[in-house]
Amino acid sequence: MSKFFNSKYAKLTPYTPGEQPQDMQYTKLNTNESPFPVSAKAVKYVSEAAEKLQLYPDPECRQLTQKIADYYGVGFENVLLTNGSDEILNFAFMAFCEKGAAFPDITYGFYSVFAELNGVEYTEFPLNDDFTVKLDDYINTDKTVFIANPNAPTGIALKLEEIEKILRSKPNRLVIVDEAYVDFGADSAVNLTKKYDNLLVIHTFSKSRSLAGGRLGYGIGNKDLICDLNTIKYSTNPYNINRLSAAAGLGMIEDDEYVRENCQKIIDNRTYTEKKLAELGFTFTNSLANFIFAKHPLVSGKEIYLELKKRGVLVRHFDKERLTEYNRITVGTKEQMDILVKTLKEILEEKI
Repeated sequence: MSKFFNSKYAKLTPYTPGEQPQDMQYTKLNTNESPFPVSAKAVKYVSEAAEKLQLYPDPECRQLTQKIADYYGVGFENVLLTNGSDEILNFAFMAFCEKGAAFPDITYGFYSVFAELNGVEYTEFPLNDDFTVKLDDYINTDKTVFIANPNAPTGIALKLEEIEKILRSKPNRLVIVDEAYVDFGADSAVNLTKKYDNLLVIHTFSKSRSLAGGRLGYGIGNKDLICDLNTIKYSTNPYNINRLSAAAGLGMIEDDEYVRENCQKIIDNRTYTEKKLAELGFTFTNSLANFIFAKHPLVSGKEIYLELKKRGVLVRHFDKERLTEYNRITVGTKEQMDILVKTLKEILEEKI
């Protein structure tokens, strides 16, 4: 820390992204990226956009914003594009948390970081022993609610009627539903934004739309919420979406059939892998995301993580007390999952 660093950030614990080691070729199942490339149309659009990189991008990102609005049946004024969903989450903590924020104690790690970064008082409500959300905690709080649905790293999702209960309980309290993984089996709350003005739904292109490297996200909600978020955007970075990412996003929205096919492959591979893991003695949560949250009764999660890494397979391990016996395993191609299962079988044969 330099002598110039602002003291109010001195105790800030930054978010820890998934590791990206370069020492060998890994089967990479640790950061929930899509194993599938962007579509040919996205590549074509990016190539065309590259010819105009000397010009600033459209700050309203009008073409892609309208495509997203049409896709969900909402208005242009109900959509905001951002540099990854992390940016709009940060905007939300800046804009809507004057009374504080509330979210689970086990969820996306950036929520607490954004709260601390922006000086927001926050409450972490403990999940139940089975990692499900206690609805009453969120029904009764006056703080702005952040719910990852499906949750990370558990993959467990709330039903829409449960989200509605939270929305209806306090109409003057904002609920933000982070649907980064919704395309892998959960139900989206986007249509509820037409009914409730206290709901903001956040999506990303990083998972189901193969654009983790493009940094593209968006929020859908009441036009007044989007107006508020635009105030923050235009006060920080009006050109937040670069031309190449906007072009790639447009291609992926237009190639929705390709996206749906890839999502179904991930769902099928998740089911296949869960079956194989169960045969090896693993247990796991009911994940509706593009990952599996699994543990073994006889070998610790940390040991499995380290042994997998040693053998060229990366998964995500968390040292937090309630999570330490688990590993989060991104669902990749069938070939990648076969490598995982084969390697786990070898490890268990040695350790048990």
